[in-house]
Amino acid sequence: MVFRDPKIEFEFYNRIWVYVSQDYNRKEVFLTILDQITKVTDEIRNMTEENLAQKLLGSLEEEKYLIVMDDVRTQNDWNHLRVAFPKNKKKSRILLTSCDKNMGKDADCKVERHDLRFLNIDESWVLLQRKALGLEECPEDLVERGKNIAAECGGLPLKIVMIGEILLEKGTERSHWEDVSKNVKEYIFEMDLGKKMDNFIAWSFNHLPYHLRACFIYFGMLPEDYRISVRKLIRLWVAEGFIQQKGELNLEGIAEDYLVDLVNRNLVMVEKWRSNGKIKTCYVRDMIHVFCKNKAVEENFYHEIKRSDQITDSSSKDDSKIYRGLSIPPHFLSTISPEKFGSHVRSLLCFPNGEIPSTLANISSIPKTFKLLRVLEGEPISFSRFPTDLALLVNLRYLVLSVQFKILPKYITNLWNMQTLIVNTSSNALEIKGDIFKMVRLRHLETNAPTSFSDPISKKRNNEEGSLISLRTLSTISPETCSEVAFDRAPNLSKLGIRGQLSKLFEVKGGSSLFDNVKKLNFLENLKLFNDVVDMQDSKGKTVSPPDKFPPNLKKLTLYGTQLDWNYMSTLGMLENLEILKLKENAFKGNSWEPKDGGFPALKILHIGKTDLTNWVASSSHFPSLKSLHLQHCTYLNAVPLGLADIATLQTIELYMTNEAAATSAKKIQDQKNEYRQANEGKGIKVSIYPPDHDK
Repeated sequence: MVFRDPKIEFEFYNRIWVYVSQDYNRKEVFLTILDQITKVTDEIRNMTEENLAQKLLGSLEEEKYLIVMDDVRTQNDWNHLRVAFPKNKKKSRILLTSCDKNMGKDADCKVERHDLRFLNIDESWVLLQRKALGLEECPEDLVERGKNIAAECGGLPLKIVMIGEILLEKGTERSHWEDVSKNVKEYIFEMDLGKKMDNFIAWSFNHLPYHLRACFIYFGMLPEDYRISVRKLIRLWVAEGFIQQKGELNLEGIAEDYLVDLVNRNLVMVEKWRSNGKIKTCYVRDMIHVFCKNKAVEENFYHEIKRSDQITDSSSKDDSKIYRGLSIPPHFLSTISPEKFGSHVRSLLCFPNGEIPSTLANISSIPKTFKLLRVLEGEPISFSRFPTDLALLVNLRYLVLSVQFKILPKYITNLWNMQTLIVNTSSNALEIKGDIFKMVRLRHLETNAPTSFSDPISKKRNNEEGSLISLRTLSTISPETCSEVAFDRAPNLSKLGIRGQLSKLFEVKGGSSLFDNVKKLNFLENLKLFNDVVDMQDSKGKTVSPPDKFPPNLKKLTLYGTQLDWNYMSTLGMLENLEILKLKENAFKGNSWEPKDGGFPALKILHIGKTDLTNWVASSSHFPSLKSLHLQHCTYLNAVPLGLADIATLQTIELYMTNEAAATSAKKIQDQKNEYRQANEGKGIKVSIYPPDHDK
């Protein structure tokens, strides 16, 4: 459409379209371009590639041209072709289309890429009607099935067009549309489209660097259409041994780069983004998931068990003894046979399909069967007490448990290879009896309830025994656990969560407080403080003397139920690196808030939830870098400060369950910003209000 637009035709007399694709011939590409601007003689056809490149260079030197290079697969391909295009001063343009988002990331490319999005449901339905019915209006009895078919195509225009052609051929019989609606994927795979896409995915896989291949295939171990947390995915990759140390970068940072690379190659899709611009959840599309599953089986990488006969039938074609990993429904654990599975399995993944209470007898079969297990994802399994035999799995690097008890026994320390330990308990507290400071490879310790553990016996332990120098995440611990010795032994924490009666954390005794130990964590970037008090009116629940300083490199701070005075925000405003501030469940109390000038220099995200705040004054001098404002349950707020319209960086305001006055003021800010944008070509702002109808 761009290529054929009349304005483009008028602007560029020389318009050339050339299809490159994966198996391109450099000489043929040059000849195709020359053929569209001059007469190609036999003499030209017999030229070498280098001479053709020079010929093309000379032909375009004095011309204004638009060349569309369609489907350039790799940056290397483009580097081989670009030598034939001059950098003249005629305002010529080259437009590349590619499946690789890394294309054009070099010094010569001055224009941002345009990422094609998937069609939404309405757009998909419009396109399907055009292809299946032409200009005819869709019969009423086919609308529901037609929309279901459109949704099944996942926003991919090519799928919609191909399915539309099938429907056009079948006609408007209701039974035909019902059949297609139930079997969209089958129709796709039976057509050439399925084969073409499979070939394309195979080509993309074969061109992946070696270090990305196992990471990509791993998506086949996940259930179809499963949206996985990036935090979880990265920890699994690290535990599986896919990520190797490079220089001073930590393993999680390297793994995140790997994931971004797969996303840029359009092999992995992003479902949600974090407020800091990083990927939160991701997934692979249906055909890519099928490819990953098949490739995993082909390479003896993993085996998925869906039926009980795959466990009990010794004549099964799927010889699971040779597979490195298993994905298995939790309720099949009781039928696991050591003879059937052998000792090759390193990873056992159980994905949620409803909580499955498991007896100790069932769980005992795991260490007996999988003696060399590295990864046990057991979240959907509910443990009534910690199974003793589990401590025999000394190779475990990744363990997720859901438990109904409040004490982890001493022998948890036997799991000395552990990197990621996640425990979700039904209890309101968890005590770790073992000495976690002997688990020297631990990188992430997470619990849903406040956890306590004993101090290391001595400060003088060597690095091999008693120092958690690799520990990055410690969440959630009780205030009483925040001792000087504990944090001296975990100096490299980047994420810390503290939950309990926070007055104990901030209380000064003998000239110091427990929070003074937190302040010394120079690498801490993410801090959550959860004031866990049943009665908010109870004076014990109030943080009477909050800290005057925080860890120096803090980027994200979350406060919950702390009931601080709004004047205390001036202390938080001095945090020079703070980018995200989340205030939840009466983190601050009081009617009025007027920030001090010059505070929050780096703050990009501000979230305020459930507060009695009524009057708020703010402008660009208070939040110079703010990008997003989220207000939830701020039902007393008179107005969103109109001064926020002066913040050049502000892009979104989101209101949830506020009031009509706040919503009206937010819309005024939107109007002001958009008027300024039109006058000065700046950026506008998007205001979202939930629920949209405040009269209800």
